[in-house]
Amino acid sequence: MSLNLVSQNKSCGGWHKQFSHTSSALNCTMRFAIYLPPQAQTQTLPVVYWLSGLTCTDENFMQKAGAQRVAAELGLIIVAPDTSPRGEGVPDDNEGKYDLGLGAGFYLNARQAPWQQHYQMQTYITEELPDLINQHFATTGKAALSGHSMGGHGALTLGFKNPQLYSAISAFSPICNPINCPWGQKAFSAYLGKDKTLWAEHDASELLKKLNQLPPMLIDQGSEDGFLAEQLKPQALLDAAAEKGFALNLRMQPGYDHSYYFIASFIEEHLRFLREHL
Repeated sequence: MSLNLVSQNKSCGGWHKQFSHTSSALNCTMRFAIYLPPQAQTQTLPVVYWLSGLTCTDENFMQKAGAQRVAAELGLIIVAPDTSPRGEGVPDDNEGKYDLGLGAGFYLNARQAPWQQHYQMQTYITEELPDLINQHFATTGKAALSGHSMGGHGALTLGFKNPQLYSAISAFSPICNPINCPWGQKAFSAYLGKDKTLWAEHDASELLKKLNQLPPMLIDQGSEDGFLAEQLKPQALLDAAAEKGFALNLRMQPGYDHSYYFIASFIEEHLRFLREHL
């Protein structure tokens, strides 16, 4: 499968690049960003896949998180995919709301009309995109998963469901219990239908209850996050871990909110944590 170079910028001795490609999983043209540290010129390197949140594209993390300096030091490739399929014929929320449709793929495979033709983000993230990255770039084949908000939900659920694919998981402000929050209920109703047993297959708190062991994980949550109580519900994840007797590394960070100022404050710790397991 071919890649089309959209843009490139030198950064911290390496290169930030954007590529577009035809996605067979999503039936549209997709774009992703990749940071190739200086070591990528001479070595095979592991990959951190970053999953962004509602309304985001491949650009938010690369422009705002300040991750390139640490990735260059550690020898980490970072790949930031888009958050949903896009383009002509790709359905969007009928009311143009931000929490469904474009920019809100929720990293799952939709099962009902009109979404299922394009919204197959789980397959794209776990199968098609890694195959593309490993084909075109010099990787070790080892990967870790991280993300923010809706992307934190994606990192946890895809990491729990595919332990063979990811050496470690991290998340910022993840949607931990989507079956019990407005964002998740709206998206799951549209993408998956009324059967709530299907919803549970994409809920980190429910999936955790079925694990035999936790993968290496680091989660940070800001105490002043405006979405904390209604949408994110980290206590549900903590309760599920306690029920299983797991020690969950979820850190409540005093004073921080939901923004990229929060992510930029702790991204170095997350990248160092993930690198340890790669």
